[in-house]
Amino acid sequence: MRWLLVLIALAACSHAKPASTLSAAKIKLLMLPAESDAFPKIAKAATEALSHAKVAGVDESGTSKVSIEVVQLSIECVEATASCYDAAAKSLSANKILFAQIDADGQKPKVTVTLFDRAATSAPKTAEHTYATEAAAMAGLEGLVAEATR
Repeated sequence: MRWLLVLIALAACSHAKPASTLSAAKIKLLMLPAESDAFPKIAKAATEALSHAKVAGVDESGTSKVSIEVVQLSIECVEATASCYDAAAKSLSANKILFAQIDADGQKPKVTVTLFDRAATSAPKTAEHTYATEAAAMAGLEGLVAEATR
């Protein structure tokens, strides 16, 4: 009888799990700033365009302090592959990462915007364009980000 009373007392004292542990995991998007020594104005504009992106199925979003290149160097996986992007997203504790890379195609700026989703089985979504001028690239960034995040 005494054991029964002890069990009842223990059951009465136990607490329910907090609601946060009972709910489904949240989907986190992390935007990474763009970098470019050759086209710093485009990099700044790309970072701004990325910060305004709307991505479906995201519960919370944030901005990284470092670019995808810095993250990849820190994890020693620098290829433009799904496995390296997965490792980068994992190291940032993000489900999805959104970033832009700016290269030179001759003298013309080439911008690639990538949305990587760790849960997706397909390749990362990318939108890429080579622009005639720096001004044209800056004007086309919002559209390029929208294309990659559809």
